[in-house]
Amino acid sequence: MPARARPASSTATEVVPQEDVVTMMPGLQFNEALSWRAGKAIPVADLLRRLQALSKEMRDMEQEENERQSFTRVAKELASPNLLTHKDKGVKAWTAACLVDILRLCAPDAPYTEQQLRDIFTMLITSILPALSDSSNAYNVQHTYVLQSLAQVKSIVLVTDIPNSENLILYLFTSFFDILSGSSRASGEEQLPKNVEYNMTSILVTMVDESPSLPQEAVDTIVAQFLRTDPRVIGSSHGKGKKNGIVDEKQSTLVLKELPPAYNMAKMICNSCEDKMAREISKYFNDVIVEASASSHQHRRSSRDMDDPDDPALGPTEDDMKELYKAHRLLRELWRACPAVLQNVIPQLEAELSAENLQLRLLATETLGDIISGIGAAGPPPPPVIDPAAYPQMDLSRWSESSQPINLLTKPRSPQSFPQAHPHAYTSFLSRRQDKSSVIRSAWTIAIGRILTTSAGGVGLSPSDQQRLVEDLSRMLNDADEKVRIAAIKAVATFSFRDVIDKLGSDGSVATAGSVLSNLAERVKDRKHTVRVEATWVLARLWGVASGEIAAGNEQVNMVLGATPSKILNAAYIADLDINVLLDHVFFEALLPLSYPPIKSKTAKQTNGDSQRVKDSQADGEENISLDPDKIRTERLLLLAQSLDERASKIFFARCAMQAQLSKYLTAYLQSCEDYNNGVMDKNETQIKDRLTKLIHELAKLLPDQSKVSADLWKFAKMHDRRAYQLIRFCMAPESDYRTVFKALKELTKRIETLPAAPSGLMDTLTPLLYRTSILIYNKSHVPPIMEFSRTDEKSLGSIAHEVMKDISSRTPEVLKAHVSELCRLIQEEAPGSDKPNDAGTVDDLKACAAFARKFPGEIPQDQDFTQAMTSFALRGSPPETAKYAVSIMMAASKKKEVLAKDLVRRCVKNFKYGSTGFLSRLAALSQLSLLAPAELGADSDAVIDIATKEILLQVRTAFDEGLERYQWAASIDEECSAKCWALKILANQVRSHKDASTLQKVADPVYTLLTTLVSNEGELSTGNNTPPNHKSRLRLTAARLLLKLCVSKPHEALLTPAAFNELAEVAQDALFPVRSSFLQRLKKYLAQTKLPPRFYIMPFLLAFEPDEVLKAETVTWIKSRAAFFASLKSQQTTGTVSKTQSASKASTVLESVFARLLSLLAHHPDFGDSAEELLDSARYIMFYLSTVANEDNISLIFHIAQRVKGCRDVVSPPPSPSSESDGSIDYSERLYALSDLAQQAIHTFIDAHDWSLQTLPSLTRLTLPRSLFVEIKDHEVAITTAEKNFLPEGVKQGLEIQVRNTLRKPKSGSKKRKSEGGDDGLKTKKAKTARSLPIRDGKAAKERKKARASGKGESWDDDANESEPDDARERGSSEVRERRRSGRVSAVASGPGKSYAERDDEEDERELEELNGPNEPADADDDNEDAEEAEPSDADGDVAMSTPDDEHDPADADNEDLPTPPTSASKGPSSRTPKPKAQPPPSVRPSARAKPPVKPPARSKAPPPPPPNAKAIRASKPKAAAKATPTGKAAPKAKTASAQRLAVGRATRSRGAAAVVAAEAAAEEADEDGEEDSALSEAAAVEE
Repeated sequence: MPARARPASSTATEVVPQEDVVTMMPGLQFNEALSWRAGKAIPVADLLRRLQALSKEMRDMEQEENERQSFTRVAKELASPNLLTHKDKGVKAWTAACLVDILRLCAPDAPYTEQQLRDIFTMLITSILPALSDSSNAYNVQHTYVLQSLAQVKSIVLVTDIPNSENLILYLFTSFFDILSGSSRASGEEQLPKNVEYNMTSILVTMVDESPSLPQEAVDTIVAQFLRTDPRVIGSSHGKGKKNGIVDEKQSTLVLKELPPAYNMAKMICNSCEDKMAREISKYFNDVIVEASASSHQHRRSSRDMDDPDDPALGPTEDDMKELYKAHRLLRELWRACPAVLQNVIPQLEAELSAENLQLRLLATETLGDIISGIGAAGPPPPPVIDPAAYPQMDLSRWSESSQPINLLTKPRSPQSFPQAHPHAYTSFLSRRQDKSSVIRSAWTIAIGRILTTSAGGVGLSPSDQQRLVEDLSRMLNDADEKVRIAAIKAVATFSFRDVIDKLGSDGSVATAGSVLSNLAERVKDRKHTVRVEATWVLARLWGVASGEIAAGNEQVNMVLGATPSKILNAAYIADLDINVLLDHVFFEALLPLSYPPIKSKTAKQTNGDSQRVKDSQADGEENISLDPDKIRTERLLLLAQSLDERASKIFFARCAMQAQLSKYLTAYLQSCEDYNNGVMDKNETQIKDRLTKLIHELAKLLPDQSKVSADLWKFAKMHDRRAYQLIRFCMAPESDYRTVFKALKELTKRIETLPAAPSGLMDTLTPLLYRTSILIYNKSHVPPIMEFSRTDEKSLGSIAHEVMKDISSRTPEVLKAHVSELCRLIQEEAPGSDKPNDAGTVDDLKACAAFARKFPGEIPQDQDFTQAMTSFALRGSPPETAKYAVSIMMAASKKKEVLAKDLVRRCVKNFKYGSTGFLSRLAALSQLSLLAPAELGADSDAVIDIATKEILLQVRTAFDEGLERYQWAASIDEECSAKCWALKILANQVRSHKDASTLQKVADPVYTLLTTLVSNEGELSTGNNTPPNHKSRLRLTAARLLLKLCVSKPHEALLTPAAFNELAEVAQDALFPVRSSFLQRLKKYLAQTKLPPRFYIMPFLLAFEPDEVLKAETVTWIKSRAAFFASLKSQQTTGTVSKTQSASKASTVLESVFARLLSLLAHHPDFGDSAEELLDSARYIMFYLSTVANEDNISLIFHIAQRVKGCRDVVSPPPSPSSESDGSIDYSERLYALSDLAQQAIHTFIDAHDWSLQTLPSLTRLTLPRSLFVEIKDHEVAITTAEKNFLPEGVKQGLEIQVRNTLRKPKSGSKKRKSEGGDDGLKTKKAKTARSLPIRDGKAAKERKKARASGKGESWDDDANESEPDDARERGSSEVRERRRSGRVSAVASGPGKSYAERDDEEDERELEELNGPNEPADADDDNEDAEEAEPSDADGDVAMSTPDDEHDPADADNEDLPTPPTSASKGPSSRTPKPKAQPPPSVRPSARAKPPVKPPARSKAPPPPPPNAKAIRASKPKAAAKATPTGKAAPKAKTASAQRLAVGRATRSRGAAAVVAAEAAAEEADEDGEEDSALSEAAAVEE
C-alpha cells in the first residue's frame, strides 16, 4: 500500500492546513518468483508450494477490493511458457487455477496480449478441462475450480477475442460433449458430478451466445448430440464389425431411466440460445438440402431421357440420401427437445412436400408425420401387444397407460401442438392424402395413424382434427392402390385396444358403413390376397382380445367389434382357396386359438372327458379359485357362434360339418399311405397307387397351388412315418378330448419340422387340412359346458348352446357317447305332467337326442322312467316338435317300439278334440308315427285320416277379417294354422311310408290332389273362401314343401304331373317373400344333395323378376356353383379321374338339358303373352338363364336345344280343336315356337355381345327332349313350315339387344372401380340384373287385354321411339307401364292317356343322375329340421363357400368376388299385394314411351274353389292287400275363379354383384328334415366307384 503523507517540520508556530488522507487499496502480497531463467529452474515442490500460496491468496480476493496493478507481475509470470507447458500435471493445474483468478480479478480487461490469451486458453481447453473426464485425478479439485470460474465469471468469452480461435472453440465443444458422453472415460468409473455438467453447459451457452459466429463444425457437434437417442447411431458407434451401422433389434427394447447428459446439454444450449441456434440449424439443414438438390439436378441433366419424375434414379445420390435421412431424423428429435430452433426449418420442410423428386417428398412426409406425433430419432414406440390367446383377457376398467412399459427414447413427446404452431405446414401435410404417388400416400397413412395413436405427441388433438384424421384413415382403406390399403391396415394395427374402442369406435362400428372399422372389414374381401391377409389378422386379433369384454357385457365393445366374426367368415362366400386357408389359420389362431386358455400347470387326464382344472395363476390374490379351461374355451366358442349373422352362421356350422366329411378322406389317405408302404407292396400295387393318386388329387383341390400340395402329400406318403399317422388319427378321433387333440397337433408339428426327411413347407400344406379335419370344435370336452350353458343360460348363451348341441347331434353324434346319459337324464327331468309344462328349450335337447338315437340306438336308456318321459312329451309336449322328437327317440331306440307305437296311436286318437290339452302334440306324434310306424296304425288309420281332414283341414275356426288383404304373411303361427300344417304332414307321411309300389298311385292321388289344390289356390281349401289370409300363405308353403319332400323319392316324384309341376314352380314367384324364399331354400337344399331329379333345376330361373336383391344374388350364386360343379364332372371325365359312364356324362350337362323344360314352363306360364312387350318379359327369364349358365363351351348346346323345341309339339296341354278356336282356347305349341325363336335370337345377341362363336355340334350329339313335355312333329311339311316361320313380332330384336346390354353392364357400386385392379371389360363384364317395377294385374284384366290383342287393338312395340331415347329413359318409360299378368285360364287339362310323366320312356330323362343320386334313403327317418325352417323362413340358400372333395365349386366368374350388401329391413319383409303407386313426373319430363295411367285392379273374385278330397275318398284310396293300382295321369283340378294377384316386382334399388361361387352346398345345410342320412358325399362316392 502507498505510504501515508507526512507533515513538514517547522520551527515557527503557524497553522498549516492538513492534507487529505488518501486510503490505498490492498494489493497482492505474494512476492515470490514464479519464473526462472534457463538452466535455473525452480524445483517442482517449491513451485507447487508457491502456486498453492498464490492461489489461496487470490481465491479469497474480490474484484473490486484489490489494486489491479499488484497482479501485473504475477499475471506475467503465470503466462510464461515455463508454467503453461510444464510437464508436471500439478503445476499446470495450480497454474490454471491461478490464471482463472487473475482473469476474474482483472475483469473485464485481461492483463494479457492476444498471443498470451491464446497460449493460456490453449492450455486450459486442451489440458485442464479434458482432465475432468478422470474423476480419480489427484488435481480434480483444481480442474473443477477452473471450470467453475470460467463458467461463473464468463471469462471464457475471451476466446472469441482471439483471432482464428475456431479450432479452440471446436475443441472446447468436442471435449465437453465427449466428457459427458463418457466416450473418453474408463468403464466402471463414477459419473460426473452434476455441478460439472451444469458448468460445462453454462460455458457452452456463453460461447454460443457471445460468439459472433460459431464454426460449422461446432454446430454439427451440438446437433449431433440429438442423434444419441437414435439406435442406428448407437449401433454404428459402439458396434464394431457391423456393416453400415446395422442396429441390433434389441436396442429398440432398451428402457432408459433418463436421457444422456450430452443430449441434455445440447438441449439446454438450443433452448437458451433459440434465435442463434435457429439460424445455425436452418443454415445446416439448408446446406444439406441444397447439396442434395444440386446433386439431383446434375444427375437429372445426365438422365433427361428418363420420363418418370418419381424414378429414384433421377433423385439424389446414395450418399446424399444418407445425409438427408440423418438430417430429417435430427429434425424429429429437435422438435421433441427444442421446437423453437426449427422455426425457420419447418417452412423448408413444407416446401419439400411439393418437391418433384419422390424420395424428397417421401422423406418430408414421414418427417412431418413423426414431428406432429412427437416421435424422435429413436423411432415410434413398439406396437401394442394384442394377444387373442391371453388369459385373463384385457379388462378396460383396469387398463391404464401407466401400466405399460415406458421407454424414454421411443415414448412420443411433443412440447407443443404442431397444428397450432405451424398451421400452414400442417395443412400442406394433410394435402398429401391426394398425392399422385402411392408411396407417398402409404407413408402419409402410416403417419396419420401415428398421430392418432400418440394424440399428436401427447398434447392432444382438437375434436375436429381427430375426426378429420379418422375419416382420412377410413378413406385410405379404400384407396385404389393395394400398398396404400395395406399401409392403412398396418396403421390400424398400431392402435391399442383402448384406442380402437375410443378413437376408431367413435367413427362407427364394424357394421357402420363408411367407418374405419367397417372399411377394414371390407378389406377382408379385397381383391388382393396380401390386403386380405393383413385385414383379416388385424380384425381377428382385435375380436380375440375384445371377446372378454363382450362376454362381460361391455355394450360399447360389443357395439364396436361384435360383428367382426361375421365379417370375417362371410369372406368364405368368395370361394377362393387362399381365403379358405386364411380363414383356417385365423379361426384357430386368433378367433378361437388352440392354446386358449393357456394351461400353465400340468394335470393328469381325467376320465370320461372331464375338464382339466387349473388354478388361475393370474387372478388378483385369489389363489384358491380353480378354473375349468374347457368351460372357458367353450364360452368363447359359444360367444363366437352367437355373434354371427345368418350367412356367417351357415359358414360356421358348415365348417363344423365339413370336419366329419373331410376326415373320411384324410383317413382313407392315411390308410393308403400305409398300404403304399413307401413303394414296397406285396400285391395290388397298381390299385394302391391309383387309389392314393386319386385321394391326393381330391385333397389337393382343397388348397391353392395344387401342384405343390400334391408334391407335399406324396413326400409325406413316402416318409412313411407311422407315428405321424397315429397323431393325425388322434386329431380326428371323436373319442379324443381336447387336450389330446392339442398335444397331438403340437407333437406332429414339432416332429415334421425336425425330421430330416420332411420337406420344407410340409406343415404349411398339412396345417389347413389338420385344422379342417381335427375335432377341435365339436369335441367331447366341450359337451358338458355346452349342456351347462343350455341349462343355466349363463351370460345369455343358452340359445346358442341349444343350437350347437343340435348340430353336434346331427353332425358328430359320436362325441355325445360319453355324455348321452346325462343328456337323457336332463330330458327326463323336464318331462311334462298334467300340471307341469316342460321347458321351451327342451325341444333342442330332444332333437339332439333323436339325432343321436338314430345312429347309436343302443346308447339310449331303456328303463321304464325314460320311456314314460318320452310318452309324456309325445302327449303333452310343448311346442309340438317335442312330441315328434320324442316319438323318433322311442321308434329308434326302444326294443318294444311296436307296442309303444300302438299304445301311442290309441292314446292320441282316443277322445281327440280340437283345442283340448296337448292336441297339437298328438297331431305331431301321429305325423311321426305315420312316417316311422305305419303298420302300427292298423285299425286306427281311418280315425287318423278323419282327424286330419274332418276335424282339422275342413274346418275354419278363425274369423276372417274382410278388411285385411286376402293373402298375407304372419311371423307367428296360431294353433289352428299349426294344426292344419300337422294334418298335412300326417297325410303326406302316410304316402311317404307306403311301401307297396303297386298300390302307391291309388294311395297318393288324393293326397297329391289336396296338396296341388293348396298350391294352385294360394292356400285356400275352404269352399266358403273364408280361410284367414295368414293361414293361406302358411298352408301353401307347407303344401309346396311337402310336394318337394315327396318328390325326393323317385316313385313318388313320378306321380307329380307336368301340369302340377308347373303350378308348384310358381311358388318361387309367390307374392310373399317369406313363402318364396323358404320354398327356394328347401328346393336348393334338395337339389344340392341330388335328391330331386333334374327338372326341378328350372324353378330357380323364375327369379328373373325377383325384387329382393339379396335372394336373387344368392340364387345366382347357387346356380353358378352348381354349374361349376357339373362342369367339374366333365373336366374329371376328360382327365380320367372319374369313370365315363352314361349317367355321369349326362349329369355334366344337367343345366343345359333343362333349357327345353324352361321354355315349356314359360309357355304355360300365366304371364305369357304374344306381343313384343310381353315376349321381352319372357326374354328376361331366358337372359337370366344365359347369364348364370351359358359360357363359350356350352352355348352351342343350349342353342341346339332351343332349335329342337321348334320341331316338337306341346303335350302338357292338348291342342285346341278346330271347333274350339273361336272360344279363345290356347295353342301352347305356338307359344313354344315363339319362345324357341325368342331363345335363338337371345342366344345370338348374347354370343355377339361376348364375341363368341356358335359351333356346329357333331352329328352324333342329339339330345332327346322329355317325352312328357314334347312330341316330335310327324308331318314333314308342317315341320318345315313351322321351322321356316318366324313367330316373333317386330321390335323384339331391338329389345333383346337392350336387355343384353343391361344384363352385361357392370353393376353400380358405392365406390369407383379401382384402376389399378382392372379396367373396363366392355360388354364382357357381367352385371346384376335390374328388376323393373311392374304394376299388378289380376286374371280378369289379363283376359281383357288378351281380347284386345285378339281384335288387333293391342299395343305395339315402338321401335323408333325407343331407339331415339337413351337406354335408361327407355327402361324407365317401359317399366312404368309393363304389367305382370296372370291369365284367367280355367283348370288345366291333363295329359292324354299314355303321356304321363310316370310312364315316359325317355331313358336319359329317367336316369340322368341315377349314379350320382345314390340309393334312395329309408323313409322311416325323423323329420328334424322342417319345423325349425317353417317357423321362420329364411332367404338364404344355405350354401357356403368351402370346397370339399365331393363337391368342388371353383369360382364361376372372376368378377363375382364382391358380396351383395346385407339386406335391408324392407327387403326382408313380406311383399305387398298392391305396390305403392309411383309419383307421376310433370308433363315436361314424364316418359313418353308407351306411357299410360295405371289400372286399378278389380275386386278379387269370390267363387268357391273346388271341394278338396274328403276323408272318405282318402280312406277308399287305401287299398287292401290284393288291390291293384289304377294308373291315372290326370292333373290336379284348379280353381275356376279368377286367379289371385301375382307377385309385384319392384325396380331394384341397387345393383348387386353376384356372390362368388359356393363350393359345398351339402355341407352348409342342416341334416335333412326327414332325418335321412346325409348324402352330401354321394356324388363323389358314386363317381369314385
